[in-house]
Amino acid sequence: MNGKPAKFKRSTIVPTIIFIVVAVFYLAYDKYSFSKQNAAEPFVSVVSVADGDTVTVLIDRKEQKVRLIGMDAPELGQKPWGRKSKQYMEDLLRASGWKVRLEYDVESKDKYGRTLAYLRTTDGRIINLLMVKGGYAMLFTVPPNVRYVNELTAAQTEARTNELGIWSRKGLKEKPVDYRREHRRR
Repeated sequence: MNGKPAKFKRSTIVPTIIFIVVAVFYLAYDKYSFSKQNAAEPFVSVVSVADGDTVTVLIDRKEQKVRLIGMDAPELGQKPWGRKSKQYMEDLLRASGWKVRLEYDVESKDKYGRTLAYLRTTDGRIINLLMVKGGYAMLFTVPPNVRYVNELTAAQTEARTNELGIWSRKGLKEKPVDYRREHRRR
């Protein structure tokens, strides 16, 4: 009777260990292969800036609208913050030579057909994060696209604590999502 339980334990422990090792390698490969894939993505040219969270880029000679993931910038009608947000986006893009690398998350398109992405400057900084950290946009996540939610949350906390941009005393009076609800496009 002593032999059976030990044999039973060995016969279940070994496959369990193998399963765990394979799972760890798979998860590590899955996480780091995305980074390698993204690093290989070429830089694209920014053609125009619609506002603080939407730009148009040129991909394979076609213009494509890109909505920045994880953030929501004031609408242009939310004066003066909509214009200030757009201007800050343009300043970041100008500093990057109007070139960015798109980094996708789980879903790459929204319900309007826009490409969803994080924008990386030529020196590797994430524009989405810089917009929130500077107080020119607020955190706005739509799962499953939440890769940088912790970094974006910390950036917003820092901007609010330092009363930057939309978080200043004369800051934004209404969230962009609420503004859009009241001012629907026709």
